[in-house]
Amino acid sequence: MRAILCPILGATLLCTALATGHAQPAPSPETVARGKALVDAADCASCHTADPSKPLAGGKRIDTPFGGIFSPNLTPDRETGLGAWTDDEFYRALHEGVARNGARYYPAFPYPNFTKITRDDVLAIRAYLSTLTPVHNTPPPPQLRFPLNYRVVMRGWNWLFFRPGTFEKNPQRSDEWNRGAYLVEGAAHCGACHTPKNMFGADKRGQTYGGGLIDGWFAPRLDGAARSGLKSWSTDDITEYLQSGRNGKSHAGKLMAEVVVNSTSKMSDADVRAIAVYLKDLPAGAPEPVVTPPPPAQMADGERIYKGACIACHEADGSGAPRIYPPLPGNANLQSADPSSTLRIILDGALTVTTPRAPNTGSMPAYARKLLDQEIADVATYIRNAWGNAAPVVTPEQVAKARR
Repeated sequence: MRAILCPILGATLLCTALATGHAQPAPSPETVARGKALVDAADCASCHTADPSKPLAGGKRIDTPFGGIFSPNLTPDRETGLGAWTDDEFYRALHEGVARNGARYYPAFPYPNFTKITRDDVLAIRAYLSTLTPVHNTPPPPQLRFPLNYRVVMRGWNWLFFRPGTFEKNPQRSDEWNRGAYLVEGAAHCGACHTPKNMFGADKRGQTYGGGLIDGWFAPRLDGAARSGLKSWSTDDITEYLQSGRNGKSHAGKLMAEVVVNSTSKMSDADVRAIAVYLKDLPAGAPEPVVTPPPPAQMADGERIYKGACIACHEADGSGAPRIYPPLPGNANLQSADPSSTLRIILDGALTVTTPRAPNTGSMPAYARKLLDQEIADVATYIRNAWGNAAPVVTPEQVAKARR
């Protein structure tokens, strides 16, 4: 399911008094600030904002392999948003994936990750959300195929794939490493996109952070794989990428660019650094595929197309202009086993994400109407295997599928 999978709460928040009428003390500014930091880390805005003038009011359609889901309203509107739930109800939603009425959420709301968030932090999130301007907005119901249109099915899914439990620190690791693990595994729910899914939309066991297909893109490996993972990235490289959307090795593509803009670029330096420390420490998981060198004729055809269409920005040696036009040699995303992201960029073009730390722009034109399927397959195969790179051959059939 999308590892597109973003926060879908469908819960409502308590305002300043419980249903019993007992006034509650206002949360401290520190608690609200901590809640906002966690909301930013969870990238709630990307999924819960359909109208930029109504932040977190929900209604955005999230497509999954099983149909569409519309994100709920997270503002403190008492009728349609988060305005009437108790602390326990809100905590149960994040910790167990259970709504106020007892219905089970779909894992497009990443409660399998949010279950790791401590109760104090969950209530800090609630405290921040209660400070938002209330917006009256009722999103449409899910549009899922049978039998998933019946939420009772999720009881079986949870029994098979969901294990609730709050994050526990590893005493053998540093506080910084544990903070990074807490964020990556919990609020930031990185595995929701970067872990492959099985036919039921659950994480494949034993392949955590091994990369996942999402909405026509491939979220690359975050483990220590040599070619397509983060082995060649330093902690500083990861930090810079998360803060600015680019570094000397790569640029954030469409979906990750959204995460950078709405989430990681807004996080504190300490939290981003902690995430980088944790990710850099992940060992390589499943072995990378053995790559057979592409046919010389295909490499020659790809090189010819590259020299005609790509060399002006990426240079003859693929070095590009780091942080403006990403370099291609050693590019981990380019060498992913699944070429989906490479094909999306060639077909649709790309625009470098801008952030306060990296305001300058760069762009790449779309080639969907300029090159045939075979030509795109050839040039993709070439850049994935030139300059010391190694990745499986791209076929015209894969390009045709990407076009669709």
